[in-house]
Amino acid sequence: MEIREQLSGKLLKNTGKKCRLDIKVYQQKALMHAQIEGAICVLSDMQADKSYIYKSGAALELGMSFHENPVEIDSIWEEEMLKKIHPDDRLKKYIHELRFFRLLEAMPAESRSEYSVLSNIRMADKNNEYKWMKHRMFYVYSPYNRKLRLAFCIYNIALKPSTIPEFLIINTVKGEIVAKEKLDYKNILTHREREVLQFVGEGYGSKQIADLLSISVNTVSRHRQNILEKLKVKNSTQAFKDSFY
Repeated sequence: MEIREQLSGKLLKNTGKKCRLDIKVYQQKALMHAQIEGAICVLSDMQADKSYIYKSGAALELGMSFHENPVEIDSIWEEEMLKKIHPDDRLKKYIHELRFFRLLEAMPAESRSEYSVLSNIRMADKNNEYKWMKHRMFYVYSPYNRKLRLAFCIYNIALKPSTIPEFLIINTVKGEIVAKEKLDYKNILTHREREVLQFVGEGYGSKQIADLLSISVNTVSRHRQNILEKLKVKNSTQAFKDSFY
């Protein structure tokens, strides 16, 4: 998936002096969160390209084994978790994490710790039925080289089912929503048109979108024209801004 590859390139780009943060401190915090919240926590180390998955009873509800805790993997991508996410929500998760990264990179380093991603996603449970999960993600930047060092994800089984996946970037200090996915046009655009619109907003051209969605370039062009007509805007980029910002 091109979006995930693009995100990997951003997250794993560690140049300059080495970060000396003590990973053990954050590993202990991840374990504590998993135990106290009954969550599944994933701590990803960008410098080492490794992840640590900490499980609680919630893992059993999702049909995950409990043989090791934590599970250490040689990747920043927790495939055991990601493969359980509904394909539509997984794509949106990557898009919004890339968006989150770009937002933090553009702000002063001292402010980055105030922000996080909050989302509702569907994940397959032990019966292979989709269950609503609350997902939170935090980035930890190195004070030594100012590069992204750690990503911390917390997965909780949601108390109530959600009607649609919602992805928010929030300021956790001020309790403010900074950016959100506004699917205000869900009753106007078709599912495929919304997919095309999201890719347009992320900077993909028609040929790339066609490849990602396994459709023809002509079909993409038709969808883009339909979007303009339905939303009464001059271009697809403006349509994306109106829909998602």
